[in-house]
Amino acid sequence: MNIIVCVKQVPDTSQMKFDPETKTIIRENVENIVNPFDLYAVEEALRIKEKFEGTTITAICMGPKQAENALREVISMGVDKAILVSDKSFAASDTLATSYILSEAIKKTGQYDLILFGKMAIDGDTAQVGPGVASLLDIPQITFIRKIENITEKNIIAERAIETGYETIECELPCVLTCIKELNEPRLPSLRGKMKAKKEEIPVWTAESLDIDLEKCGFKGSPTWVVKAFSPTITKENMIFKSDNQSENVGNLVSKLKEKAII
Repeated sequence: MNIIVCVKQVPDTSQMKFDPETKTIIRENVENIVNPFDLYAVEEALRIKEKFEGTTITAICMGPKQAENALREVISMGVDKAILVSDKSFAASDTLATSYILSEAIKKTGQYDLILFGKMAIDGDTAQVGPGVASLLDIPQITFIRKIENITEKNIIAERAIETGYETIECELPCVLTCIKELNEPRLPSLRGKMKAKKEEIPVWTAESLDIDLEKCGFKGSPTWVVKAFSPTITKENMIFKSDNQSENVGNLVSKLKEKAII
């Protein structure tokens, strides 16, 4: 089985600050990390590999040269090989352009049986790239995976989280999965893995090597763009229910929560 895991290097949002004057996020001196949701995808790929002898896991990351560090981290976890997709023409790509570039890179790898993503990147929160890649490759997808019931070399049965609980879906391979944190607990890198990651040669695939349409990349290929970024205003509202009848207080509380769509 050939498994592709798409990972992204993102700024550590816990360290990011907002500039109220320029209305932009301050990224200077902020540590870059592997997108946390992508680690669940990597872990699940490793667990599937343990079940199927001869399975190969390839990690693909689109980003600048420094994104190589994210690939080395997942190699240290157990990923077999990695590919950095990097080109100046890819800068400022939105989710559609990113999906196109990644889908072309996946095609170039040759045969693939399963493609895993984290449910979303913490610097964008769109959850669109995984489904976008599935659409461009014209293969089925199961999003927000919380559990894999069964997987063979031909099909998969998985549970996906929905607002009212979960649903079980069966589909044929190849397919795309997007993973949530309930799926597993990512392992720590091993010493042997760290040594391998340090020595691993990571090829860089450019726009030229992928032979892709530059009109579909970067600003040119992005129908959406950020007009402005701002810090939301947090407002608080206190409510006190003073009835001597506690049942009435509870009823009023429930009604108010429903009115605000909290429950």
